[in-house]
Amino acid sequence: MQKNLYSGHTLRQVRADTGLSQVEFAKKLGLSTPYINQIENNNRPVTASVLLAIYRVFGTDLSAFEENDLDRMTQDLEEIFADTRFHGTRISKQDLHELATRAPEAARAIMDMYGTMRAYHEKDAGEDDLLQMNASDDGTGSISKSAYEEVRDYFHYQDNYVDAIDRAAEQLAIKINLLSDTRKLTALTDWLYDTYGITVEQHGAEDAALIRHNEFERRISIHRSVPDSSKSFLLGSVIAELYAKDILTSEVADARFRTQSAESIARLALRNFFAGSLLLPYEAFLEAAAASRHDIQRLSHQMDASIEQICHRLSTLQRAGSKGIPFYFVKIDRAGNVVKRHSATRFQFARFGGSCPRWNVHQAFEQTTDKFISQIAQMPDGVKYLCVATSVTKLTTDYKTQARRYALGFGCEAQYADAIVYADGLALDDRAEPEPLGVNCRICPRDNCDQRAFPAINTTPFIDSRERGIVPYRAKAAR
Repeated sequence: MQKNLYSGHTLRQVRADTGLSQVEFAKKLGLSTPYINQIENNNRPVTASVLLAIYRVFGTDLSAFEENDLDRMTQDLEEIFADTRFHGTRISKQDLHELATRAPEAARAIMDMYGTMRAYHEKDAGEDDLLQMNASDDGTGSISKSAYEEVRDYFHYQDNYVDAIDRAAEQLAIKINLLSDTRKLTALTDWLYDTYGITVEQHGAEDAALIRHNEFERRISIHRSVPDSSKSFLLGSVIAELYAKDILTSEVADARFRTQSAESIARLALRNFFAGSLLLPYEAFLEAAAASRHDIQRLSHQMDASIEQICHRLSTLQRAGSKGIPFYFVKIDRAGNVVKRHSATRFQFARFGGSCPRWNVHQAFEQTTDKFISQIAQMPDGVKYLCVATSVTKLTTDYKTQARRYALGFGCEAQYADAIVYADGLALDDRAEPEPLGVNCRICPRDNCDQRAFPAINTTPFIDSRERGIVPYRAKAAR
């Protein structure tokens, strides 16, 4: 059964963007003012006929009415309100969904305030490894969400897809003819010279920089040890600044980041997004991914791209009217630090603390590079996922440089498993027992998990002196 869509906050935003009152807005749509008022207050759902009227009259992108953002915000709030260090109230998931639905800006403010409280708490404890001191634009110091986290959330809450940049990159890829048999690195090098008079050359081990752009001399130099797929990506990021500078500036301005640091990080991230979209143009990649049943290795050879580039691109295929399977993507270093995390799914990444040790992305470090492992897992909300993981090793420039190895994880809801080659051979029927995953130990409700590192933060642990299991304590809900 299709569930009703309550999206009053989005309708209010659409109306605010038009500068119309409820009376004027309703009149243009041919609807009654009380009806619009009820929709905006989530007393009535947004129907298909209302959506079509909004599209016909205002040309609004109807993907804005999807509930993914609200689901993610509800999950983030659930993690926050499980932390009983800062409050003693137990709030139901239904109440949190109501908050996210009726007052999304207030919900975001709560998330920011919680991050600030954690920063003070962890700073006092000497554990400030998640959040950092940021100087505000007026020069005063304050503890707030780190610039990296702010940019991460920016991509997280728009399905890791930026339409204007993606389409501009796709148009340029067609113009350059990057889908021909010509190697992409050669095609990009020739285009840069023909269009901007920029020469691309290579440098050796005496220069540690991966890439250096000398604008005055119109020369780009790339370290010769970098694989061709990465050289192409680095060039794509430079091309973004040359070809789509105004679009980048507009997107950063519209995001309203709090600090110049966040703006600079976001601009680089958007340049990299352009590079990925340029090398793997949307429609061509979407078609190739479906035809190969999302075979990463096959796509890597076919599209002249690295394993990581393919995995990342899969998580961005969320163009309105032409969406791919919703994937999540995560990149983790050997210390467990999350280097990248993006998701077009309901899969909940931990915002605070480590991730679940049962998640196969951690096992990828035990496998040889480029070996893929799969699992069917179930999160506490009951949703099942196909989780795929592998590891990659970055080439070193010399003997003394330590190799960098990362685990890559990507996946989708199990309902799409038939379209994924990595699900072949896995038990997918109702009798199969999926791996029980949690977001992380601090909020996981599974008290009997033998992989638990410590009690959930909203429980009270106690020791039974007469009996001990693998986990030495038992837990009960905190009051």
